[in-house]
Amino acid sequence: MFPSLPRTTSRLLSAASANVAAAEPAAAGAAVARAVPACQPKTHIVFLKTHKTASSTILNILYRYGDSRNLTFALPLNKHSQLFYPMYFAAHFVEGFRSRAVKEYNIMCNHMRFMQAEVKRVMPEDSFYFSVLRNPVSMMESIFIYYKSIPAFHKARSLDDFLTNAAYSYNTSQTNNHYARNLLAYDFGFDNNNNVVDIERQANLSISTIEKSFHLILISEYFDESMILLKNALCWSLDDVVSFKLNSRSNRTRQVLSPDDGEDQSLEPAGLEDILALQRHVLEEGGGDGWGGGDEAGGGSASGEEESADEDLPEGGWGCGPLPAGATRKQCQDLITPELQYTSALYTKQFPELAAKLVSAQKQAAAIRAMPPVARTRTERQRRSLLSNPRSPTHRAYRNQTYPSPTRLP
Repeated sequence: MFPSLPRTTSRLLSAASANVAAAEPAAAGAAVARAVPACQPKTHIVFLKTHKTASSTILNILYRYGDSRNLTFALPLNKHSQLFYPMYFAAHFVEGFRSRAVKEYNIMCNHMRFMQAEVKRVMPEDSFYFSVLRNPVSMMESIFIYYKSIPAFHKARSLDDFLTNAAYSYNTSQTNNHYARNLLAYDFGFDNNNNVVDIERQANLSISTIEKSFHLILISEYFDESMILLKNALCWSLDDVVSFKLNSRSNRTRQVLSPDDGEDQSLEPAGLEDILALQRHVLEEGGGDGWGGGDEAGGGSASGEEESADEDLPEGGWGCGPLPAGATRKQCQDLITPELQYTSALYTKQFPELAAKLVSAQKQAAAIRAMPPVARTRTERQRRSLLSNPRSPTHRAYRNQTYPSPTRLP
């Protein structure tokens, strides 16, 4: 079923492969038995959205499922697209939490740096936690292209060049440099600036923490198989997990690493060990029972359903074509809606009054920016004066959060 696995990810991916293989039906009649659901669909879900792991496609799946059933999302404050990443997540980053405007959240799935104690303050106790990982070698190549503007990559002519000089170009104190070193570990809330001497202990602690915190870990290299495992774990239908690949780049932008740096990913890539040490060890050592979900993830057949999913996902452009108006067209439009636009639409749906005030504030700010410098300075001075005067209605409204500022931070 699966191709040979690179040594760097063999244990974890083999575990996921075994879970899928173990889920094959014992007899042809098993498909009929599975037609009657033996579980209730889960609607309390926490997805740790990691970077460069096909997580935007999974986010779209969760958005469509929750949107079609009017579930409540734990969305970022002020229509932000992320939960104030790269800061550690805090409960008050979620719109409606501090004001208690929302009684119960169903799904949390935007980018955050994981802090489970704070997540539990927001999400119901019975929430299902899952995330997705990727082979660190191919992930590093993708990160280098996507985040080329961060300080760590600034002077590197290519990824090979960066790997050769990583010890000199990586500075932990510079903004956003965490993207260049053990990014998955950082997203999960661990220290990504690991001491290689202590890597075994750190990896074991990380694996133990992940196993205790998450019910299912998916693998982006086996996306279709992972979706079947997720479908079974959540007790959803196959239609609920079909998707188009979103936020993916063209093959023209991909860089092929030199042989020494991992073109053959079964080899130890020179230059990668230091900057991906923790991430690689977690993938290598984390192939124990339950790492890919196992029986607790729902079981069920993967192979036949994977073929059905492929039939539902024809290759081609992302236009909906001449579909009739109604449910079918909306389903297509939701499938191809980019992440930022879908997040904004859900925020407006859940918090229409706040969304309208934000739009008004943004228009006002844009109008001020368009003013001549002298008029802009005078207007900003008047606004600050109103906000700082306790007797001002504008000040009282702002303190009550009825006058949102475009730059309001949690």
